[in-house]
Amino acid sequence: MLLLKYLLLFTGAGLLGGALTIVLYDVYRTRESWRADAGQPGQPVQIRWRDAGRLALMAVAPLLLGLSFVVVPSGSAGVLVSQVSGTLPGALYPGVHWVVPLVQSVVIYDTREKVFNTALGEDPKSKLETLKVQTKEGLPLGLAIAVRYRLDPRRLDYIHSNLPQPIEQEIVPPVVAGVFRQIVPNYLVRDVFATRREEVRKMAAEAITQKLAADGLLVKEVILRDIQLPPEYAKGLEGLLLKEQESDRMTVEVDIKQKMVRTAELEADADKARRVKQAEAEAQVVVLSAKAQADAMQHTLPLKQKQIEQTRLEAEARKEATVKNAEAMAEAKVIDSKAELEKRKLMADAEANRIRVTAAADSERMKTEAAALKQNPLLIQKIIAERLSDKVQVMMVPTDGKFFFANDVLRSAPAAAPATNPPVEPDDTDDQPAPAATTAARRQGR
Repeated sequence: MLLLKYLLLFTGAGLLGGALTIVLYDVYRTRESWRADAGQPGQPVQIRWRDAGRLALMAVAPLLLGLSFVVVPSGSAGVLVSQVSGTLPGALYPGVHWVVPLVQSVVIYDTREKVFNTALGEDPKSKLETLKVQTKEGLPLGLAIAVRYRLDPRRLDYIHSNLPQPIEQEIVPPVVAGVFRQIVPNYLVRDVFATRREEVRKMAAEAITQKLAADGLLVKEVILRDIQLPPEYAKGLEGLLLKEQESDRMTVEVDIKQKMVRTAELEADADKARRVKQAEAEAQVVVLSAKAQADAMQHTLPLKQKQIEQTRLEAEARKEATVKNAEAMAEAKVIDSKAELEKRKLMADAEANRIRVTAAADSERMKTEAAALKQNPLLIQKIIAERLSDKVQVMMVPTDGKFFFANDVLRSAPAAAPATNPPVEPDDTDDQPAPAATTAARRQGR
């Protein structure tokens, strides 16, 4: 459709250019004729105003047709603006839309997601805006923010009528900067930088979403990418961290030495205890070996009985698990069958409702068309003419017929008709002109 639009516009422009070329060429020939005659009377060159006018009239149709529809590309939406009534409500979604040429126009807006970014500091190579805020102590912080947002297509008429353009420069930056400059002064530098950073981000995201939603912008995400601390605070914090690291290092070294002393003491005690235990263990091994041999015979039979009992219990447990699994599978199949039946029922109800709504709409449309045709019967001829407009060829003939090659044939045709046809008695039907003659007269008048 976009190719067809440009083709129609180029065709109309070409015809207008041809008409202008004819006039300019005839003016040039007239000027050259005057120079060649050098003041002597000669045959003047006539400017072909009629031919130029015909080309200009022929250019009007493709130009108006090309301006009568607009193609909204994918990822965009349009607003219909009338020269009479201003911005019309509603939005034009991607596709082809018809408009009134020279009266209505379409303003296209990009509805895809956009990202607004801020920089920590001023960089000549970067075009990003810098965002500086003050904390509760009065120290300045640099924030790197990223806001993902897009325009709400349902509120494009409000955006076009009330908001300054472009929105990404006039609305989003002030709102984002104002929200962070309102929230951050309630926190300390340490809170914003570390402990309560996520809390600050969430509060800012909620405030930005509410404010931009009132202007027709949908915020998807607010990201706090980076924070730039004041130089003095960063140096003090770095020194404090170094001192804390040195203190931690000394504490660790003292702990290591204490542990080494304690380890030596424990090793000595352990060696002493190990030797005592070893001697006692050797004595007890002999006693335990004898007792073990005696008790082995007594415990063999109960152990076998316990193994048999354990095997039986495991078999019963497997049986119970198999039964439970089978019952669960049966219940799942019953639930699936019920869900499928309910789904088919809902789909059948929806299809029946759609058929009823479609039938009612078709009936109402046919009633409206019948009422319109009943009140204006000439609409039938207009519809037929519009349907056949691309199949009818129109030939424009001068009224005097001076330069028309078939002038003699057309003049001789009425004279030959009375000689060949017998006179017919006049009746009431002769008062109305023939349909073909009426059509020819209308075309000649046009």
